[in-house]
Amino acid sequence: MIGRQSGAGAPGAGAPAAPVIGLAVGRGTGPELAAVFEQVLGALTADHPTGVRIARADRLYHSYVSLRAERDPARVQRLTAQAADHYEDFCRTLAAGGATALFRTAINAQSLYLVRQRLRAVKVDLLRAGGTSLLLVRDQAQGFYTGENQHAPGRLTRTLTFSRDITEAVIEYAVRRARREWPDGRIDRLVMAYKFHLLDGAFDRWVADIADRLGLRIEVFQPDTVNRNLITHGLPERILLIAGNEWADIMHVVLLDRFGSERQENRCTENVLLGLGDTDLGDTSLGDAGLRDAGLRDVSPGGAGLVEYQTVHGSADDLAGRDLVNPVATIRAAAVIAERHVGVPGAVGAVEAALAELEDLGVRTADLGGEHSTGAVADALVALLTTARATAPAHAAAEHRS
Repeated sequence: MIGRQSGAGAPGAGAPAAPVIGLAVGRGTGPELAAVFEQVLGALTADHPTGVRIARADRLYHSYVSLRAERDPARVQRLTAQAADHYEDFCRTLAAGGATALFRTAINAQSLYLVRQRLRAVKVDLLRAGGTSLLLVRDQAQGFYTGENQHAPGRLTRTLTFSRDITEAVIEYAVRRARREWPDGRIDRLVMAYKFHLLDGAFDRWVADIADRLGLRIEVFQPDTVNRNLITHGLPERILLIAGNEWADIMHVVLLDRFGSERQENRCTENVLLGLGDTDLGDTSLGDAGLRDAGLRDVSPGGAGLVEYQTVHGSADDLAGRDLVNPVATIRAAAVIAERHVGVPGAVGAVEAALAELEDLGVRTADLGGEHSTGAVADALVALLTTARATAPAHAAAEHRS
């Protein structure tokens, strides 16, 4: 079920349809950030020929804090399952309708990971530090986070699954994505960080077979070994790091701090839903023939695919309704979606320039040492974008005359 749509009016007969962007909102600060997202995306796409349509899920999803208030574990379990079913249906409906992206504010992780398991999600973040770069591909489709719970008096049993099929799909996607980020094809190291020693030797055997088929050297390490190597040796120039969810969830913020020089409150990231197709698989310099030659199968089951964007930070329920939450990550998500999925070239650069100007002006929320509200930061940024858009034709005309 999609829910309501907002945006520009319907195009006339024969006119191209406006791109549809999904919006899923959780409790806590979700409604405030959803408003920022719509405001900034609207400003960035104001001159787009067709505009953009936002399809909002017709449910306000629980955060962990709001769900915990239910207290009864049986009721929590039911509500968790209902939210997962609803969100999965929302994602599938968006993808079936041709949408390629959605923005989601933070929702209860247990519901979210049920969906990530079903839709085979990977989280992707490219971190850069000086001349080095780390492409982190976080396997969200299997492992402890994706398990099912069975309750008994005084006991809870969680059952989880690892599979060769999912492992292969994650590796193949990661290699494709690396070749998109580094078009010359060079990867200095391909490392996997998993608790593979708990899996009876099956997992590392699968990886060895997959590496042989792809003609790649894949190093599989325990997470503590990866930590030690990163601390001792730092990053090679380029490293593709495929990580189990249990380790990557904890280490993402640490990696941002050590190698990305970025606060999580300011960062957005993307989740690629491999089970709904993958828009990124076709965006590679190798082309289809090159992918076949490399042994990389097209794992997309058809359709354009769907990418889910989110802030790295959580729902911040303690700030709900107070107009205090940092909107920077949401603003950046709107810019990425505008550029990649709506077709607004330069949107990311324009937003980064505006954010830098706001920083110089001291316009920031309290968590960054400022005194401005969420809405004030968003309004100031949109004002800068509007001014830049208005002056751009004049600058272009002056340059042409000169």
